[in-house]
Parts: sequence; structure tokens; C-alpha cells
Amino acid sequence: MDENRSTSETLDRWRRTAQVLKALGHPSRLLFVDHLAQGECCVCELTALVGADVSTVSRHLAVLREAGIVADERRGSQVFYRIAAPGALGLLRGADEVALRALERDAAQAGPLAAKHRGRSGAPEAAS
Repeated sequence: MDENRSTSETLDRWRRTAQVLKALGHPSRLLFVDHLAQGECCVCELTALVGADVSTVSRHLAVLREAGIVADERRGSQVFYRIAAPGALGLLRGADEVALRALERDAAQAGPLAAKHRGRSGAPEAAS
């Protein structure tokens, strides 16, 4: 019975981890977390940052809040957000590093292929 309980607890933990990763799975939400790493700000500032309407930004922030990544505080008619889980910033930096390495790898792989299709001038050869 202990083994089943342990497996169940582990699965629950990974489900929660998946929820956090899913919450970070949108470019606007990543931008919000990156911006909030500098300090708290109001929804109006985040709206201007991505150029989206308030309702869209609020939905994104709700996903981040439900995952425990950000916390909010109402002050009068404005809502301010801040990072609630600093560990998310490390996760964001790690994912960014992986993405940059993938971009570098893709560029390096495209280099020889692109050179093969260029003429002496360096311009792409015309199709026959």
C-alpha cells in the first residue's frame, strides 16, 4: 500500500509540475514573467508591453496565478502583479538557454546547406 501511495503522490507532484510548465507555454506569459522579474507592475503596464487588450492579458495572468507563478494585489481600481515563485525565474532562464542553443544548432546546420545552394557571388542560384 505504501508503494501505491508513493506513486500516487509522485504522480500528483508531476501533474502540478506539468501545470506550471503549461502555464509558461505561451510567449506572452513568458514575457510577463520576464518583465515581472524586474519588480511588480500593474495590468495596464503588462497590457502595453504586449499590445493586447486587458481581457486577454487578464486571462494570461490568471493562468500564471492559478499555477502559483505570480500573485496579485488590488489597489483601488488597479491590480498589481509580482512573482510569487522565484524558482520559476530559474526555470525560465534554463528554458531560454536551451532555446538559444537550439537556434545556434539550427543556424550551424543551415550554414553548410545554404552554402551548397549559393553561387560564387554568395547569392542563391536561380532555379532552372
